[in-house]
This record gives sequence, structure tokens and C-alpha cells, in this order.
Amino acid sequence: MMPHTQQSREAEERLQQINRRTGRNMPQAVATAVVLIVIILACLFISPTLFAMLVVVFMIPALWELRVDLATRGLRIPVLTLWICSTATLLAVYFCERHVVAMAVGVLASLLVVAVTASLQITLNGRTSQAVADKATTAPDVQARLRDDEPHGRLTQVAVAMFTVLYIPLLASCIIMPITFNGHPVAHAILIVFMPALSDTGGLFAGAWLGRHKLCPTISPKKSVEGLLGSILFAMAGCFAVFACTYEASLWASRWRVPIVAGVMIGVVGTFGDLCASLIKRDLGIKDMGHLLKGHGGILDRVDSILLCAPFICVLLWMTGL
Repeated sequence: MMPHTQQSREAEERLQQINRRTGRNMPQAVATAVVLIVIILACLFISPTLFAMLVVVFMIPALWELRVDLATRGLRIPVLTLWICSTATLLAVYFCERHVVAMAVGVLASLLVVAVTASLQITLNGRTSQAVADKATTAPDVQARLRDDEPHGRLTQVAVAMFTVLYIPLLASCIIMPITFNGHPVAHAILIVFMPALSDTGGLFAGAWLGRHKLCPTISPKKSVEGLLGSILFAMAGCFAVFACTYEASLWASRWRVPIVAGVMIGVVGTFGDLCASLIKRDLGIKDMGHLLKGHGGILDRVDSILLCAPFICVLLWMTGL
């Protein structure tokens, strides 16, 4: 019994060490990831339309998370208007025949409507105030900033609301766009959604086991050069697997450089997206955007690299005819 107890204790210590180095509860993170993968793949194989609806559904709580996080600094965004405009934009991108035109019109109209609504908003509603208070109980920095921050002008409120349109609805449109062209919706969706996640996983493990040289310690102390290289290699391997399983040998063999370019691009841009999200969270004085996804934080914590990679992957697939 003693050796078994000692082995269990050693395994628990190793797991705690991995959790500390990765900054996550790894068992929870893995379980949540498995559930998300099953849901996304089920929607994709049933119908691309169902996948597009799933993007819209995920966007709604993501906007709420961002509203609460910004409210901790006294920044107010019109979340109801954003929900309506964003849903209309994403649905138009998918269902309209001219997808790019629909995206451009939807985003421009959303910017106008959101700017007007943000300029008219005066006070937080009760639910947002309660959500901010709940967040403040777990974050001392938030409590201090709620007391010390000066009120922001309306121009600042409008600018932040318009940034939200560009950050979530516009980039989310680039997740939906690739499933509408060239006849490979499943492969394109896998590249858009799973390759940045695979890249993040590669960077996580490479950084945890091999990380020695800090990439950008002032923004994210856990990011390392070795983690970045792991992100690139994992993304590249995943892209080669998707291309090999999707396209005829004669087609993708003549474009064998595309998975290499995609892997490097996803690894670099995804890491940059993580750093940008870390910078935003540091300015807001919070650790996670939310707590909806166990082991991952909030939805925005999980999709920050996906959102930033989406337009690059979309353009690459369109330019190469894949």
C-alpha cells in the first residue's frame, strides 16, 4: 500500500507542477476541450449551417463577458445592440450570396448603430453591476480600480464600443466566411477553429516542458520561444494532416507550401493574439475574461487566437483556391 500511496502522491505533485507552469487546471482544461471538440464536430458533420449557428451562439456570451470586463474600468458597451447587430451580420455573411459585401455592410452598419447607442448610454443596468461586483470579490485589483477610476467621457465609451464591433463580429465573420466557398466547409472550419487551438496546445506543452527563454515576459511571463516553436510545429503538422485528408494528391501536392505557410502563420498570429488578450486583461486588472469554460477561463480566453487567425486563414484559402 505504501508504494502505491507514494506513487499517487508523486503523480499529484507532478500534476500540480504542470498546472503551475501552464497556469491552468489541466484535467479540467482537457475535459472541457473534449466536450467542445465533440460539439463542434457534430455541428460540422450534421450541417455547416448548424456550425454557423454555433458561432452565433458562442458570440452572445462572449460579448457579455467583454461587457462585464470593460465595466470593471467604468467602460460601458451597449451589449443588447451588439447582440442584435452581430447576429444580423453573421447570419448575413452566411446566407447572402455576396458574402464579402454582406460582411462589409453589416460591420459598417453595426459601427454606426453601436456608436449612436453607446453615446446615449448613461448608467449600467442591474445585472451588469451585479456581475462587476461578483468579479470584484475575487480580484482585489478590480476593487481598487472601481474606487479610484475616474469617469470616462462619451467619446471614449463610443471608441470602446466600436472596437468591440471590430474585435468580435468582424473577426467572427471570418470564421464563417471560409465555409461558404470552394466546397470544403468541414476542412475549412477545422483549419479555422482547430488549428489555432492545436497550435496553442503545442505551445502549452512545449513551453511547459522545454521553455527556457521568455518570449515577452512583461506581457505574458509564461510565453517562451520554445513554446512559439512548438505552436508552429503543431499547427504545421495539423495543416498537413487536414490537407492530405481533404484534397486530391494532384491538387495539394502542387501547393505543398501552403500547409507550411499556414502553420507558421497560425503559430505566430495565434501567439500574438494571446499576447494581445493578455495585454487587455492586464490593463483591465483581471486574470480571465470569464469562467464559463472550466480550465480555460471564459469564451474569449479560448477563442482569442482563433479570432485573430481567422482572417489570415480565410485570405490564404481564398488566394490559393483551396
